[in-house]
Amino acid sequence: MNIYVGNLSFNATEKEVEEAFTEYGEVNSVNLVTDRETGRSRGFGFVEMKNQEEGQAAIEGINLQKIAGRPVTVNEARPREDRRGGGGGGGGGGRRW
Repeated sequence: MNIYVGNLSFNATEKEVEEAFTEYGEVNSVNLVTDRETGRSRGFGFVEMKNQEEGQAAIEGINLQKIAGRPVTVNEARPREDRRGGGGGGGGGGRRW
């Protein structure tokens, strides 16, 4: 089960997040999202739990609890939306004579 973790402290580490979730079951992976240019945390991440039951227990147990000093928002991750956007206009060519 893939879980979204939001409102994370910019100082939170993957280890701190993993420790919080391990109380509820086996953690397969932790991925904290960082800014591509600065490498700084963007304040959210994802945790993959072994199964649905453990993931649901973690969501219920951790939501609004503190990790690294901040109360976090925890819920089931939704599939990523397609962000490619649709085409975009033509340009305004020059004058027509």
